Amino acid sequence: MQNRELFLVAVPGLEAALATEAQALGYDHVMQVSGGVTCGGGLAEAARANVQLRCAVRVLLRVAEFRAMHLAQLDKRSKKVPWTDWLQPGVSVRVEAVCRKSKIYVNKAAVQRVSGGLEAAGIPVARDGEISVKVRIDDDLCTISLDTTGEALHRRGHKEFVGKAPMRETMAAGFLAEMGFDGTQAVVDPMCGSGTFVLEAAELALGLMPGRSRGFAFEQMVGGSALGGDRSLRRGYLRNEESREGAALAPAFFGFDRNDGAIRGAVANGERSGVAEVVRFERGAISDLEPPEGVAPGIVIVNPPYGGRIGERKLLFGLYGALGAVLAEKFVGWRVGIVTSDGGLAKATGLALEGGGPVDHSGTKVQLWQVAL
Repeated sequence: MQNRELFLVAVPGLEAALATEAQALGYDHVMQVSGGVTCGGGLAEAARANVQLRCAVRVLLRVAEFRAMHLAQLDKRSKKVPWTDWLQPGVSVRVEAVCRKSKIYVNKAAVQRVSGGLEAAGIPVARDGEISVKVRIDDDLCTISLDTTGEALHRRGHKEFVGKAPMRETMAAGFLAEMGFDGTQAVVDPMCGSGTFVLEAAELALGLMPGRSRGFAFEQMVGGSALGGDRSLRRGYLRNEESREGAALAPAFFGFDRNDGAIRGAVANGERSGVAEVVRFERGAISDLEPPEGVAPGIVIVNPPYGGRIGERKLLFGLYGALGAVLAEKFVGWRVGIVTSDGGLAKATGLALEGGGPVDHSGTKVQLWQVAL
């Protein structure tokens, strides 16, 4: 099968973290672009990307690119795409189209023409199709991609409890990467909710594949079932598994929250994720926060309320001030990261925080504010 290009969709604002991760995992021709990362590869590389990458939102396999100045041209060229190289007649697909700054400007018309090309090849098209065919026409350049992921990659498949205004796993992985986390540092989250930061850090440290517990759209494509059933694809991640066998592992990832329900849910999430041996979740207020005993200074990362979906802004200044005071007094030597959409609240901590670039958190622009204490 001809080698193709992959487009790794990123959390907007975290493209650099995804590019770094893809390079570390050995993908070819990695290039950071707006909205994600491009790299070389076909379906086998797409399968590996879905299972391995922590920062990617989804993985698109680009199968065609051509100029389309009018609908007849789009219809003709859609029929020339070798759809059956990847898609099976027994698996229905749905077509989604976006047209920008092009002579073809009606999305629905583009969907109809590409659907005709698929049906001519014997591929059934349905609104609820199992695989998504994505069509983008930008400045008259038509790019057709297959979504090899299915349900977005932040849904790892082993986290059932979700708290209020949760941090998505893909975003948590990106923020941890921006803080320099490589699996060797201790991590503390003083307001952990369902435990996303703690669990992501623990999984990476233990060498667990993020996609080990779920299925993907690529498994419904030509040759995809064999890739999905490849057990070796879902094992091993950056670290040597054999070196961990028989090792005594102590908790190195800690989550605290004042809500009993959140702690119970985080503990259950840790057990399902297979990281219970190295995580510890405890009920506790910010005022009671202490560095874990016997642990070298590492990373404190927290996603506190910032008045958008949870909490009134004017009541949060005291919370941020208390958090900053405790960290400044007790966590000297640690690196601190605070995720918030409000620079005024970040300043209220009294810490010399420096903000990063804006990141899209479900429609809200947030920043990761960092400082080494």
